[in-house]
This record gives sequence, C-alpha cells and structure tokens, in this order.
Amino acid sequence: MHFDLSEDQRAFRETARAFAQRRLAPFAAQWDEEKFFPVETLREAAKLGFAGIYVKEDVGGSNLSRLDAALIFEALSAGCTSTAAYLSIHNMASWMIDSFGSDEQRRKWLPRLATMELIASYCLTEPGAGSDAASLKTKAVLNGDDYILNGTKAFISGGGHSDIYVCMVRTGGEGAGGVSCLVIEKGAEGLGFGAEERKMGWNSQPTSQVIFENARVPAANLIGAEGMGFKIALQGLDGGRLNIGACSLGTAGAALEAARTYMLEREQFGRKLSQFQALQFKLADMATELEAARLLLYQAAYKLENKHANASMHCAMAKRLATDTGFQVVNDALQIHGGYGYLKDYPLERNLRDVRVHQILEGANEIMRMIIARNLLKS
Repeated sequence: MHFDLSEDQRAFRETARAFAQRRLAPFAAQWDEEKFFPVETLREAAKLGFAGIYVKEDVGGSNLSRLDAALIFEALSAGCTSTAAYLSIHNMASWMIDSFGSDEQRRKWLPRLATMELIASYCLTEPGAGSDAASLKTKAVLNGDDYILNGTKAFISGGGHSDIYVCMVRTGGEGAGGVSCLVIEKGAEGLGFGAEERKMGWNSQPTSQVIFENARVPAANLIGAEGMGFKIALQGLDGGRLNIGACSLGTAGAALEAARTYMLEREQFGRKLSQFQALQFKLADMATELEAARLLLYQAAYKLENKHANASMHCAMAKRLATDTGFQVVNDALQIHGGYGYLKDYPLERNLRDVRVHQILEGANEIMRMIIARNLLKS
C-alpha cells in the first residue's frame, strides 16, 4: 500500500487550491447572496482542465483518474462548495457521453463541454421518482427520426441555463430495463423550465424543473442503445458520489482550519479557547473523523478506477461517510465559533447550508446504506 501522492497529483491539487483561493473564495459569499451563477469563472476552471477531468484527451479532456478528480474537487470546494459541486455535475454528464456515446457524438459535444463553451446538466430525478429512480415516468416515443418526449425532471442543477441535458427517459416498459439516455440540446422544440427553486444552499447554481411537452429530440442523440440508460446512470453516479463526497471533505477541511485558527485567537474566562480540554478533544475528533472519511474515499476512487468488483459498494460507503462526516465537522466548527459562526460575516453558516444537501443528492445516504447492505448480504 502506498499513500503518497505522485508529483503530478500534488501539482494539480496545488493548482486547484490556488484557483479556489484566488477565484472562488473571495466571491463565494456574494454569489450565495445574489444567487449568481459564475459561468465565466467556471470557464476559467475549464482552462485548467477541470471541466473534463476524466474525459479522454482526443476530445479535449484531461484523462485523469477518479482519485485525481477527488483531489481536485476537494481542493476547489474549500473555496466555494456550490460552484465546485456544479463542476462535478458537469464532469459526470460529460463522462457519460464520453464513455457510452458514439465517436460522432463524442466529437460533436465533448470538445465544447471540455472548455465549458457548452454547459451540461444531468436529469434523472422526477417529482415522483427520487430514490426510486427506476420508476421514472418521462416518456420518449420514437417517431420517425425523432423521439417525442413528455414528462418533468426535478431539482435539475443548471435548469434553464445549460446547453446540454443528459436525460434518463422511458423508451420501453416499466422498471430499469425500459430506461434510455438521451441528450437534449438547448432550444429543442417543446423543452421548457419551471421557476428557479428557492434553496437552503447551493445558491451559486440555478436549480429548476426541466419540462418536456411533446419535445422533439433527434434519435441520433440516443446515448448507447435503448434500455441502457439505467446502467449509464448507475455507473455515472458511482463517480458522482465520490465527487460530492470530496466536496464535503474540502468544505469540512476549510471549516476545521477556521475552527483551529479561531481557537488559537479567541479568549474567554481569561484563556485562549485552545487551552480548554473539551474543545481540544472536539477538534481532535473532527480531524480524526475527517481523515478517516478521506482515506475511505480515496480507496473507493482507486477501486472504481481499477474496476474492482465491489467498487460500487465502496463508493456508497465513501459517499455516506464523507457527507455525514463533512456536515458534522462543519457543524462542530460553527459551534466552536459560537454566535459568530451563525453570522454571514463568517463562511461557516454558508458552508453548513451548502454541505447539507450532499447527504441527499447522488443517492440519499439511506440509499447508500441499502446498497452497502445488499452487497454484504448477497449469497
């Protein structure tokens, strides 16, 4: 076992850290307050190779590993959790096209996705199909050279703003086997959007319903074969779970450092907070639990990259632990700051609002436990 990062990994992690400190952290509070989607900043990140992290090089991607991606998202999220998380979604959608699309499809979309000239969204969840994603109802009926789509997708990051919507739709019968994957392009006939959702966090990215009313989509936009959609979705979500776990780790790491600094500076009862053993123990537990979650996530990334048979279970384990631990560490850091932590003058209340949703999306943590238990109890 080898725990040291390579020279290249250390270099692009440092690049991501520097970008987060320079181009994300100084603006994160303003973006949150104004609900501003920083597209040009995302395109700056794309110039560093962060929009096609594990997309192949022949279409403009960086062709890095899942562990490399985790390192990058962990570093970026220390600057702005919400913006880093959107970049994760864009990467996941791009990877689906790269891995399952035809060469023509890959060359049509991926070079512009890698620069974020095109921005991607991922559409799986529906108003009546959240954790039970295989029950999705959005229907796609083949009509000549086009599919006609009817249905609604819910909680879509980038809804109304993105150029590409990688959507899971029903082309066949009930259940997972009837689901296919289609790319819907901005401006498609019959494509519409709901009002922008008013959210607790993740305010630097827009979220809305994506609505299909007799929407017409070329059959040439089918990714893979009919009936492959749920397989594509699950494989994409394995990586998405690692990325969102990494975003939790990065945010929590920044919160831990803020708490450590505050303890060294703040005085009460004539002593620095760092001299109170109760707070020393709390800080020690925060650091220990965060490190344990980080190591599990890095291991899961290695297993996914190398196609281990139990990789999906480890991705579920890592997502569950990293997002639960991330939230708890941020919450503890806020508590250490007392009333100041509750003020918007400090980043901790925003950190807390942003990481809370990580325990819900990319598969709720209760679903992660189901996946883990199902794998453990297989006969």
